[in-house]
Amino acid sequence: MQNRSNRSNGFKRAYSLMQTQIREAGEARGFSHARILTHWAEIVGDALAAQCRPVNVTYAKGGLGATLTILTTGPNAPLIDMQKEDLRGKINGVYGYNAISRIRVTQTAPIGFADGQAQFVGKRKSDKQPPAPEIIAAAKQTAAGVGDENLRRALEDLAQNVLSKNKP
Repeated sequence: MQNRSNRSNGFKRAYSLMQTQIREAGEARGFSHARILTHWAEIVGDALAAQCRPVNVTYAKGGLGATLTILTTGPNAPLIDMQKEDLRGKINGVYGYNAISRIRVTQTAPIGFADGQAQFVGKRKSDKQPPAPEIIAAAKQTAAGVGDENLRRALEDLAQNVLSKNKP
């Protein structure tokens, strides 16, 4: 029978290549087992996973029981707060013991505090009103002497924008 290393022809699974880095990144944020991060939707369910995510695990000085910090948006915080005990039971079921003794819910905007809170979205082209026929005619007359087709269309668009802004 062939050895496992001989059958793989030198190939390794992607997880085995990244296992050390994933574990170190998780431990830096307090996650002793990366499973809670990588399988969050499976642990808490798709509906709850869409509303929140784990952020940090902190341990008390005595070392018994940890606090899991969960990030969510403002409107979802009361709903998640009511489900903390069920959530704690599901997470501890994955660990196999009472690893998480407390869950803390923090809330933020969906795009975070560092970024601007308002989303700036420009007008869609479909929202614009077409310019008046006299503006279109004046723009065509302005760009009529240009030989290059693409340049002439660009100048016509520019002239239409300028002329429509200068309307009384």
